[in-house]
Amino acid sequence: MSARVAPFSLLLLLGAVASPVVAQGVAPAVRPAMVPVAVLAHPVAQGNILSAEDFAYEDRALGQARGALQPADAIGKEATRGLAPGSVVRITDVVTPRLVRRGEPVLIAYRSRGLLITTNGRALASAGSGEPVRVVAASTARTLDGVAAASGLVLVGP
Repeated sequence: MSARVAPFSLLLLLGAVASPVVAQGVAPAVRPAMVPVAVLAHPVAQGNILSAEDFAYEDRALGQARGALQPADAIGKEATRGLAPGSVVRITDVVTPRLVRRGEPVLIAYRSRGLLITTNGRALASAGSGEPVRVVAASTARTLDGVAAASGLVLVGP
């Protein structure tokens, strides 16, 4: 019986040492380093373009701040998904604004030595300015590779 009481007494003693009172020579728990980080001030829907008004600064742990974009790097970019208020914006959360969207009609233009040929088509992928995009010409159902040049315009050829 006394063997059972001894471990229980030992636990009581250990509990007294682990109490919230800080013993001499024992360091208190260390909080992680906090740094000011740009976070979203309000929700941002997928496809919205970020502006300076979308950002606020909050103190966050250094680990959460790692990989965060500065507002100057994110302004003018398009959200790839819905972003919650207070979230840190990372490089995977934004893209160059989409000029051409998958499935939408586009104008396909071929330009060579003063000759300009245009036709209607449909985009097979989304793309931003200067990004490659594959399109299907409506008149021939032929697949072409081009570059997004402007909203709804794809340049093909040399």
